[in-house]
This record gives sequence, C-alpha cells and structure tokens, in this order.
Amino acid sequence: MAPVTNSLTKTAAPERSLVQRMEALNKANEIRTRRAQLKRDLKSGRMSIHKLLLEPPAWIETAKVLDMLLAVPKYGRVKANKILTQCRISPSKTIGGLSERQRAELVQMLRRR
Repeated sequence: MAPVTNSLTKTAAPERSLVQRMEALNKANEIRTRRAQLKRDLKSGRMSIHKLLLEPPAWIETAKVLDMLLAVPKYGRVKANKILTQCRISPSKTIGGLSERQRAELVQMLRRR
C-alpha cells in the first residue's frame, strides 16, 4: 500500500547547523544594538525621522514605523497612532513595507508638526 498523504501535512523547516544558528543570533544581536542606538539618536535629535524614513538603511527596514515614531521626542502613542491613521498606515507596518505614497505622506505629515 502506498503511504497516505494528507493535504494538512506540513513540511518542517530544514535543520540549521550550530554555525548557522550562531551567525543568525549574532546578526540579530547586531541589529538590535544598532536599532537601540538609532532610537537614542532620534530621541536626542542627532538623527532626523524624516531622513530615516526617506533613506532607511537595510538593517532598519524590518522595524515597525510606530516604534521609530515613539522614539522621537513629543510623539507618544496617541499622537503617533493618530498620524499613522491619517496616513492610512497600519501600526504594525514596517519601514521597509511602506509604499512610496505612504512614505511621502508620512514625511509630509511629520514636517507639519
């Protein structure tokens, strides 16, 4: 008899070697460290949220837009959510996932405030 295949059968992700897991962990730690420094730079004014949104480095593209807005002085959760709603951007949207329209509209809205 042939083995029964089920349409719900899932294939497991391939096993990673210890070296691959350690490389992924090191990369994740580096990104977290860089993001933490970026948030400190946003908070102190050394980095502009406009520049970050218009020219995001590759390592920041998976960060949530809301998290970056919250790092900017005078932007709390209520104001940041209001701006994202006005620009029709989901609070879970990542910087890399912004469309050109969303990116331009968000920067324009932030420059007004």
